[in-house]
Amino acid sequence: MGDVLAGFHAAWEFESDSVLIRYERGIRTPKLFQALGERRVPLEAIAGVTLTRGKRGTVVLRVEPRPGADPLMEAAAGQLKDSGDPYRLVLPAEREVLAEYYADELRALLTESGPAERFLVEPPKGPLSFKAYDGKASFDGRTVNFRWFWTGASSAKWKAGDQSFSVGELNGVEWRSPEVFEGHLRLLRRDAGESAAQADQDPAAVVFGLGYGPVHESLPFAAAVLAAVRVSSPVAAVSAAGPRRDPADIAERIRHLGELHQAGLVTDEEFSLKKAELLAEL
Repeated sequence: MGDVLAGFHAAWEFESDSVLIRYERGIRTPKLFQALGERRVPLEAIAGVTLTRGKRGTVVLRVEPRPGADPLMEAAAGQLKDSGDPYRLVLPAEREVLAEYYADELRALLTESGPAERFLVEPPKGPLSFKAYDGKASFDGRTVNFRWFWTGASSAKWKAGDQSFSVGELNGVEWRSPEVFEGHLRLLRRDAGESAAQADQDPAAVVFGLGYGPVHESLPFAAAVLAAVRVSSPVAAVSAAGPRRDPADIAERIRHLGELHQAGLVTDEEFSLKKAELLAEL
């Protein structure tokens, strides 16, 4: 089609085989969008297109990526807020008819559905790094390095020492958003089984905190590692979701969460949300 549809924070260029999304740079643009810069989404990576009413006189055009097509969305595992969804284009309501036209044109070009057998959208480019609460994580495309901070790392991590992991020894990545309680990035190792250790005690994980490991830094990092793991071993089970936990460990974490709640360190909403997340891991 070759046309461009500009909305808030992004512009979509519709091409014969893809949608090129260019994100704006500016103080009002979500930092994740700025970090991504632009993304080319092949039509074969798109399962569908929706157009819905948004807030405060807007409409939202969204392409729905196929499961397994985009390493960024696989790493996010449904944790992104609507405002941080890179597949949403928000437009003024008066452009609804135009948006509907492009939605119909795009739908007519789609031929694929269901899970993708490989990543079809390019991962964020490396090298990448970010500061977590307990250490610095870096990735050069082949190796993930964790360098612990003496001000934040646990004694277990100091005892284990700084860590290096080649993508060949990894099975995937677990990213828990820094915007929720116990946010972290954990590397899932092939030979380690399912770790029941909390992230602050696991040498294969870094933990987030206020100002540490923000979404726009840690999520592209997780996606890049995930994509490299898939290339290293296409048949490996790559999972961005958390592993199943031991019931006793879940009970202990809920008890600790309750203590934080009673002490006023966790709000009612945070307590309910995190408790539900923990119970879902059983």
